[in-house]
Amino acid sequence: MTLIAKSFGLAAVAATALTFAAPARAEFINILTGGTSGVYYPIGVALSKIYGENIEGARPQVQATKASVENLNLLQQGKGEIALALGDSVKLAWEGNADLGFKTPLNKLRGIAAIYPNYIQIVASKESGITTLEGMKGKGLSVGAAKSGTELNARAIFEAAGMSYTDLSKAEYLPFAESVELIKNRQLDATLQSAGLGVASIKDLATSVAINVVAVPAAVAETLGAPYIAATIPAGTYDGQTEDVPTVAVVNFLVTHEDVSEETAYQMTKQMFEHLPDLVAAHAAARSITLEGALDGMPIPLHPGAERFYKEKGMM
Repeated sequence: MTLIAKSFGLAAVAATALTFAAPARAEFINILTGGTSGVYYPIGVALSKIYGENIEGARPQVQATKASVENLNLLQQGKGEIALALGDSVKLAWEGNADLGFKTPLNKLRGIAAIYPNYIQIVASKESGITTLEGMKGKGLSVGAAKSGTELNARAIFEAAGMSYTDLSKAEYLPFAESVELIKNRQLDATLQSAGLGVASIKDLATSVAINVVAVPAAVAETLGAPYIAATIPAGTYDGQTEDVPTVAVVNFLVTHEDVSEETAYQMTKQMFEHLPDLVAAHAAARSITLEGALDGMPIPLHPGAERFYKEKGMM
């Protein structure tokens, strides 16, 4: 073999080796969550780790947002691959409700899974004397960031109880952590937070000042109907809470959009369910996530990738 032929052969082998060694195309997965003191954020961080370790070529990142409404609008714009959002927000986004932040129907949204319920948790300083929803009249309440999923919940609950924000001495539109700081500083009486049980912001509040967890009657859930359900905040969820407290809850969903590839959506669904203990380690709210409940109340069409996973599991 001539020197030229040998050189050509070596070059071909080297080129082949380089071809096989080339990394897979990076798959960016932007996970849209909520404020860092809520439940969405730690769940999103755990998903990021799961996806980074188990989806080949995945490059996940976590984005803190104003939660449900912003997340759904960002998905429609293709500015994220998966998001957490409240069921009522997802339903209203699909239908299009301009008053609530959805100027047109968000028709690109696709479902991944129903996950855990958000409990409507109204917590007041004990000093305020508030123990019931009716007792909120004439008091100051933070209802969550304007047009957030939490604020949509607050508006619906007040309406179902025959009340409105005008019954309050003031309504503040603030994220969880800021609401808590105002209560600590005696500038606000109460905060309404739609989140998983044991949310960090309320835990922080309960360790700083004496609190009352405010009851929401089961009749409110009956008036609202799906996706709301009657629920209970168990005694001991927060420091100083000695009794079970009735409230309402609404299911959260993982949502994606139609332009995410079938394989990516399949893997995002599969890897989440195969690594549920990692989510539970991130936040106790994830204990409520089950494969059996993954399709319960899904208000939008499933992504074909998620559908493929559920068919493999004999659920469809």
